[in-house]
Amino acid sequence: MNKNKICNFRNLIKIQFILQAIVYKYRYLKKEFFMQKLSSYIFIVFFLNACNVTYPIASFTTNTNVIDYSDTNHWAVYDAISSNGETIGTISDSTAADVFYVYPTLFIDKKNTNWNAAIDDNNINTDVIKWILPYQAAAWADAGRLFIPFYRQNHYRAFFEPYRNQGGVEAIALAYSDVKAAFDHYMANENNGRPIILAGHSQGALHLKKLLQEYFDGKFLQNQLVAAYLIGTRVMEDDFKFLKPLISPDQIGGYVSWNSYKKGKYPKYYAWYNNAITTNPVNWDDSKKSLMIEHKGLFYYDNIIYDKCLEVEKINGMLWVSLPKVPKRFWMSFVNDYHRFDVTLFWEDIRQNALQRVKAFYQ
Repeated sequence: MNKNKICNFRNLIKIQFILQAIVYKYRYLKKEFFMQKLSSYIFIVFFLNACNVTYPIASFTTNTNVIDYSDTNHWAVYDAISSNGETIGTISDSTAADVFYVYPTLFIDKKNTNWNAAIDDNNINTDVIKWILPYQAAAWADAGRLFIPFYRQNHYRAFFEPYRNQGGVEAIALAYSDVKAAFDHYMANENNGRPIILAGHSQGALHLKKLLQEYFDGKFLQNQLVAAYLIGTRVMEDDFKFLKPLISPDQIGGYVSWNSYKKGKYPKYYAWYNNAITTNPVNWDDSKKSLMIEHKGLFYYDNIIYDKCLEVEKINGMLWVSLPKVPKRFWMSFVNDYHRFDVTLFWEDIRQNALQRVKAFYQ
């Protein structure tokens, strides 16, 4: 996986605070002074969002400890109840499906020589509840009971050279072993034959792709699969033997995937995505483009859902997204890589689609 495609939510939040500070200065200070300082603020935004850093090299130490997922302290959300006791989603007796969600890379400290986060890492676990849960996972929460395991995710550096072959491969395998163990516990104790939605972003989607290969692809459990939302990772059609990409909004038993980028722009690593599966997350069909009026809603940092505010266009292996028509959109115009927004851009589209697919499962 290319290093520029790993989600960095902490940097995103820092950027948001900076942009708010800019607006504050514009309102309450002289415009001339504001314009003089604007260039320095923009520099800070790009500096915080940069990922070209050098990491200390450390040997990977084999970890044989197995996480006990019967302990609910190892779950961010278990049976739709978060670790701080809140009910997530619209849960009732009619809820007929389960959602197994895996979160993206949050382990990014360049000074930390560990290859994997601790299962009880307070910073990461707090970020999952505070940021990932509402801005990502909750999009699926109305479609079924939500389950989100904490896991010893691999460090950001594990995905790219020279670190990948210096312990990165093993770190990714350890992270996946936790996701697998959590899923095993869920299946043995909670599933009871209920249909399953798998959902994840970035590193989380990568692990779910492997889970699909081992548990669902041509296996009996494929019969229980509503859909797999493998967002923000590269998915090729030949990654699976039997599972296919879903090309209609009510189709079930397959997967969807996309990687977002600003319309008209290409990343330096664009060739890496050649022929990758790209779903239209507005229409959920084979259409190459969507219209502004068709967009169901973006979940913005002000906690408001803005509908009819963007258009998409499928290109080879990626999804072009127009600059969303939201408050303070000028500041977002400086961003080309929409990876960190893969879910939030289509939050309401995802919520409605998940409900539609669960309904289709029972028809």
